[in-house]
Amino acid sequence: MSAQRQEEEPYKREFNYGINFNTNAGLIGGGMVKSSRYLGGNWSKFWALEIVEVKSPKENRVFSIQTGNSFILGKSNYLYVLRPQYGREFIFFRKAPESGVQVNGILAGGPSIGLLVPYYVSYDYAGPAGGRPGQSRVRTEQYDPGKHTSPEYIRGSSGFLTGMQEANPNIGAHIKSGISFEYGRYREDVTGVEVGFLLEAYPNKMVLVPQAKNASFFTSAYLTLYYGRRK
Repeated sequence: MSAQRQEEEPYKREFNYGINFNTNAGLIGGGMVKSSRYLGGNWSKFWALEIVEVKSPKENRVFSIQTGNSFILGKSNYLYVLRPQYGREFIFFRKAPESGVQVNGILAGGPSIGLLVPYYVSYDYAGPAGGRPGQSRVRTEQYDPGKHTSPEYIRGSSGFLTGMQEANPNIGAHIKSGISFEYGRYREDVTGVEVGFLLEAYPNKMVLVPQAKNASFFTSAYLTLYYGRRK
């Protein structure tokens, strides 16, 4: 009997990592790591870090008629966000030691460190003809729709690392709530999915596409697939 109670005793610590999908990103939003500690009863506390990209709903990817390379029409900045989090987790339904599904409720929040990174394109100032022989007028610059007025002269975009050294940090805050469903054949393994909603705010507007409506307040639904270990 004592052996059975020991087997059913909750974990003390847990470490997870996973992939984030959300309605403010593309196919994959980013990643996360999370460390939890059991407090007693049905409660645990955790620290987590999410790294995601936030995109404007007005982003439109097109292709250069000169090179066939893609770029996002009108985009001026990337927005990458680091979200340190502190939260609490409540176990609604506890799974059996080696089978079943555990259902947890989650509430967390913390600062949001938003990095606005310039979005660079290669723009042909000589037009499709390329200028006189031996003359190059292609310049790699931050995309400015007011300056780069002819999309047909854009040859493509540069990678995000091109403007990373010019990143402009913005400090905001976020809060999220969700429900996780986790399972695993063995008590030490954790595999699961977390779904929920997130609210995020900054003191200034995050300008991603200058000619679109830019915001300082973001809402999103998210889904995180995660895997981890507990002991």
